[in-house]
Amino acid sequence: MAPVARELARHRGVLEPIQTAVTLEGQVDELKTVLERHGDRPVALIGFSWGAWLSFIVAARYPELVRKLILVGSGPFEERYAAALQAARMGRLNEEERAEFKALLAALADPAGGDKSARLARLGALATKTDTYDPLPDAPEEGERAAAQGDIFQGVWTAAAEMRKSGDLLALGRRIRCPVVAIHGDADPHPAAGVEKPLTEVLRDFRFILLRHCGHKPWIERQARDEFYAVLERELGG
Repeated sequence: MAPVARELARHRGVLEPIQTAVTLEGQVDELKTVLERHGDRPVALIGFSWGAWLSFIVAARYPELVRKLILVGSGPFEERYAAALQAARMGRLNEEERAEFKALLAALADPAGGDKSARLARLGALATKTDTYDPLPDAPEEGERAAAQGDIFQGVWTAAAEMRKSGDLLALGRRIRCPVVAIHGDADPHPAAGVEKPLTEVLRDFRFILLRHCGHKPWIERQARDEFYAVLERELGG
């Protein structure tokens, strides 16, 4: 999210924590430590994709650290919506790409699956096709991505998926005290209903904002980028 951090830093102080721990609990502790050491607490915490879940967990466990939680392109919070994500992605690939996508997912789930970082990078390239709507030709994130880390993906995602499946992830929402805003693209394969409906049921102060003509990463979408940043500025009080 370097382009987003850079844009927001024009008007306010911004931290861009880089997660390096190879377990879910390690990443929770890592983010908590960064906020405690470097943040002007309580902070507005913005999490994208997996980072949305991570921020959700931190806001629930350490409510004193977070004054507002903004979830961007979050994954669905209940297992019953996961199949819709997979179906949407498969529908945007050709037959050869679908076979490769499934093979990569299987290899990443296999502890003996070879070079996971290379496979994760290739999966990300395919997801660029499935997860975008009308991306800018010079997408601002290109050239500054962190390298794919397959060991981190495997270590974190296994635990995160189990938390969703058991219901423990969603249940954490009842411990969140701050206002929560979810920003989601209407063309994001991650089903919007899997974010809006579950969170509406468990959060005290929740709003859902759907961006039109927008995929998974609003800041690279030609038709949604300006609205995305306008929403962020408004929610952050700028």
